[in-house]
Amino acid sequence: MPSSTPTPAWLPVVEALANLRPGGRLVINAIRKEERDKEALLRISYQDHLWLEKEIKTVANVTHWDIAEFLPLAARVPLRPEVQTYPLAEANRALLELKRGPVRGAKVLLIG
Repeated sequence: MPSSTPTPAWLPVVEALANLRPGGRLVINAIRKEERDKEALLRISYQDHLWLEKEIKTVANVTHWDIAEFLPLAARVPLRPEVQTYPLAEANRALLELKRGPVRGAKVLLIG
């Protein structure tokens, strides 16, 4: 049976944000958190923790048991992602293709 004890997770959340790359996304399950390390949350600095398009997403009500049940099911689904790559120099072409019509899969710019 899963524990219903809240997790002391504000400090790791704040640390993760401080170390997140620009444009990165932090995904957390923030259902119940303890108050004992909430001081870390109060010290969030916009420039250090949220600047440069960093993003925070939450997943509501997802437990360890949900994941343990879901992953074997997901492994049986024959998903085959479609990806079209472009050198960075062809970014405008990729954008025009996005603008002109429906896109199937993902367009990825290769840098370097």
